[in-house]
Amino acid sequence: MKIHHIEGYVQSIYLVDYPDKLMLLDGCCRADVPIIQAFITEELKRDLSDLEVVIVTHMHPDHAGGAHKLRRLTGCKLVSAKTDRHWYRGVSGMLMHWTDMILATWVAGRLGKKRKNLWYSPWLKPDIEVKDGDTVPGFAHWSVIETTGHTDRDLSVIHKPSKRVYVADLMVHVKERYIPPFPVFYPNRYYSSIMKLMKLEPASVMLAHGGEVTLTEDDYQHLLNLAPNVPKTPWRVIKIKLRTLFRG
Repeated sequence: MKIHHIEGYVQSIYLVDYPDKLMLLDGCCRADVPIIQAFITEELKRDLSDLEVVIVTHMHPDHAGGAHKLRRLTGCKLVSAKTDRHWYRGVSGMLMHWTDMILATWVAGRLGKKRKNLWYSPWLKPDIEVKDGDTVPGFAHWSVIETTGHTDRDLSVIHKPSKRVYVADLMVHVKERYIPPFPVFYPNRYYSSIMKLMKLEPASVMLAHGGEVTLTEDDYQHLLNLAPNVPKTPWRVIKIKLRTLFRG
């Protein structure tokens, strides 16, 4: 088993490679689909149909944006957290969906990337829904871990024999430190998710933004110290800025 680390549009892509099948550890951006297609067919010299599973860890543009398109292209199964409602729902959900795509475009600009179409459906249609501890269908050595807090449905994926774990946006690497992501909608859940990861004692941690790393006790403590006590969301930031503006 190999795990290929591919540079995506705004995030790292991790492709799990077995002789008879492939799995993507996240749903990527819409703009990443040609990158993945070229890597499988040109770099690996494999058929696109070898991609059997795409995990969708949560619904943000760089994690779910390519999922439906990849399924149409390869016939893969989309695997996501078992939930009873869509992340983007109602009028506020539609505004949040557009906000998240704008933020992803802004990040791409900061990285020096050309602007690309990031539109994707706000409503995922998974083939398989999983919960904490479930084995990834067709990949017996891999299981999912619920690590919510960033959103209400965040998944991590662990390769049990090697204890390498992909945590998506559970943390980001900034200025040589690991910090909580933005947003954090559920601070209590987020703190618990960091504690859960600590107890796993992973050999390495694969980040969507920061590559594959090994965390120290000091790294975990730094994360816990920075974990928010109240939600940190775009709308909350806007409200605080407006209050400050009007008071001034």
